[in-house]
Amino acid sequence: VIFRWWKISLRNEFRESRPGEIKESQEDFLDDSSLHIQIAIVFGAKVLEHVLNLCRGNYDFLERLPVPLLLYIISFLELEDIARLSQVSRRFEMISNSNALWENIVENLCDTITPEMKELAQEMGWKQFFFTNRLQLQLQLRRRRQR
Repeated sequence: VIFRWWKISLRNEFRESRPGEIKESQEDFLDDSSLHIQIAIVFGAKVLEHVLNLCRGNYDFLERLPVPLLLYIISFLELEDIARLSQVSRRFEMISNSNALWENIVENLCDTITPEMKELAQEMGWKQFFFTNRLQLQLQLRRRRQR
């Protein structure tokens, strides 16, 4: 673990100061509570927790994947698994309920989606569109045509 810092000041006495640096092995860092306090003060408790977890080997690569890649992966899951995944964290709840995911699911599972159906799905939300039975969808499409 490498911790670097710079002194930023308008005073002349600090203009020539070099950056400070502490290099510690992960094991030494885990035992250095004074450095933990400094990191928590400067960067906050969440950053400290993240660094400690990295040093302990507790990190979740799945949580850090970009959203488009997660959407692609999640679109292959069964509906029950998507429901369970949405309970894992706020991030996965947001992704599991996103229009982008449900649009992908609808497009993968439905044979044909007319432009009129797409418009209705965007209006009501793709997840709601997916879980609305066909009879109700036909009724809503008919009402839209009559307007």
